[in-house]
Amino acid sequence: MSDRDSGSSGLGWFLAGLGLGALAGVLYAPKAGKETREDLKASALDAKERAAVLAQQGKDRAAEYAEQGRQQLNDYVDRGKDYYERGRTQWSQYVERGKGLVQEQQGKVSAAIDAGKEAYVSATRETQS
Repeated sequence: MSDRDSGSSGLGWFLAGLGLGALAGVLYAPKAGKETREDLKASALDAKERAAVLAQQGKDRAAEYAEQGRQQLNDYVDRGKDYYERGRTQWSQYVERGKGLVQEQQGKVSAAIDAGKEAYVSATRETQS
């Protein structure tokens, strides 16, 4: 069981035990009715105070868990932004490299075409002469 499960079921068992103890005390107490009622009232007030303390502890723990969850969410969002920016930067670098390769190949193709034209012109001159 997790700590949360044992804490919430522990509160239930505590309250059940408190009620059974108070009932057993009433049934077996050799006190007068007024004293028994005062004891029951005191026990009920004590149980109410303990329950309030446990409820506040539960609220505090829930607030801590919520804050931890928010912090983890913010961390994951920040990491996601970092990964996105890295990927975007790498993509931009690849695009620029691709542009450079295209320009380089374009220059080579133009040079090959010019060389082919010159070879054709010189070959046709030789055949005409």
